[in-house]
Amino acid sequence: MQPLSHASAITYRYEKWRAVSQGTVETAGQTFLLLLAVRYFQAGALSKGLIATGGSIGLVLSLVTVVWVSHRGWRPARAAAWLHVIGAASFLTMALVPTLPVFVAGSILGLATVAVAVPLLTQVYQDNYPTAQRGKLFSRTVMIRVASAALFAELAGRWLAMDLSAGRWLLVVYAGALAFGAACLGRCPSQPLTPHGSSHPLRALRFVRTDRVFRVTLLCWMLMGFANLMMVPMRVEYLANPDYGLTLSAATVALLTGVIPNIARLLLSPVWGWAFDRMNFFVLRVVLNLGFALGILTFFTSASMPGLVAGAILFGIANAGGDVAWTLWVTKFAPPERVADYMSVHTFFTGLRGVAAPLVVFQLIGVLSITTVGWISAGMIVMASLILLTEVRTRHAADPGTTLVEKSARS
Repeated sequence: MQPLSHASAITYRYEKWRAVSQGTVETAGQTFLLLLAVRYFQAGALSKGLIATGGSIGLVLSLVTVVWVSHRGWRPARAAAWLHVIGAASFLTMALVPTLPVFVAGSILGLATVAVAVPLLTQVYQDNYPTAQRGKLFSRTVMIRVASAALFAELAGRWLAMDLSAGRWLLVVYAGALAFGAACLGRCPSQPLTPHGSSHPLRALRFVRTDRVFRVTLLCWMLMGFANLMMVPMRVEYLANPDYGLTLSAATVALLTGVIPNIARLLLSPVWGWAFDRMNFFVLRVVLNLGFALGILTFFTSASMPGLVAGAILFGIANAGGDVAWTLWVTKFAPPERVADYMSVHTFFTGLRGVAAPLVVFQLIGVLSITTVGWISAGMIVMASLILLTEVRTRHAADPGTTLVEKSARS
């Protein structure tokens, strides 16, 4: 790896430390907040649904947050740090006031503040990581995050198994992790966002209208992302619900939905980081899409352990590339000073489909088999890939790192 500049080295150093706390907090939304809602608070369907949408709500609000930060001239890293402080305060309040309404509200706010900071962090990576090494540096921190999440999930699961009331202390740990993350972000260099002249909260959506390449790519993300998000909650449903004839133990469900995919994700992250730095983005996205489609079909058309394991591995491999591509793709499309704006549009639409997809799929499986829904999902992903392949043919594969929006403006 080539020597890093001072700003790059500082950012990379603190991002490696923050990845430990980020992996810890990641387990809150994935597992433990809903587990506490069910087992400790005996929460109803509405409360559980609200908790599950916390991250998606934050992604939707990121569109407004970037405008707010830009209008006030704040540095993205510092703004993200304060959002983490708010999240830490939310988790601490939940621990101090153990009632269901406070738990639900605190969960939503805590998860939303982490998600809403994503476009600001992408701008930090754009400013501080060199183009030729951006994917590599980010993927290395992802490896730390995934390993931390897996380790903490194992330890926290055993802790709660011994004493469910320890959940209050688990919330304190999450608060501490977010506070530590805020301290790391506060030390990362970043420049204030370039003023746009307009403070309209939806101003960034104009790029969807004016930038055809961005618009087409967002359409592909919507098709692929909606299809994938439909099937994510179905993995547990398929393995644990007696209606599907598998009825596996909790340990086996955790193995197939968490342990195996995360091991594959951990091992393949550096490979996808390398590929992101060197491949045309459209080609990379098509390869990832086919991995997701194949993983869905393998998983949901199999009733044997080898097939389920193969599907879990394929999902983990594709997810490793998705971590890099989802977070950094706009750095190849947007002018450098507009990366946060472009990313906020992307996260806005991600949040919308994150709220809608689970609602749609639970309605679909009421009238269709889960295998049929899996084929529909795979078909949507293939359709998105065909659109991207059209872009590859018409643009003759732009060079890695090229600002594709500038190529579009010249063509």
